[in-house]
Amino acid sequence: MPRSARLLLVEPDIRLRSRLRGIAAPHALIDADAAAPAARTRLLTGGYDWLVTNIRLEAYNGLHLAYLANLTARPIRIVVYGDRADLPLAREAQTIGAFFEPRTCIADSLPSYLSTELPPSDRRAAYRPDRRTIFRGGRRSGDLPSWPAMPSMKMN
Repeated sequence: MPRSARLLLVEPDIRLRSRLRGIAAPHALIDADAAAPAARTRLLTGGYDWLVTNIRLEAYNGLHLAYLANLTARPIRIVVYGDRADLPLAREAQTIGAFFEPRTCIADSLPSYLSTELPPSDRRAAYRPDRRTIFRGGRRSGDLPSWPAMPSMKMN
């Protein structure tokens, strides 16, 4: 993405907002807001190429901004992020053309979003937990109690 691209960042937490702003600065010209009403005004008056928003914006919802961004005349790419509790909203975010990221991953994934060509839509199942992050044990983990106890392992 060229440095002349414009990005609207909406995040109520000042620490995360400044961190994301620093991460995105090499890729875009950034306007950042903490609240949805101010962001809504900027979105309607400015020509942004990107909207990066938290799903939870106090009394508002980041999806409201995503819907509004889709109504603007200029095409805009949208990245919405949230916590595990927000996973039911992830499906709705993807339905309206936004990409969903967990809040814990947004700082790592934002540069990739801004610097690469993206597919037309997010096809990942964000509302389903990633199996690679769940411990499932070994193939024969059921045999563990029958092994002789090692000095470092005490079995009751």
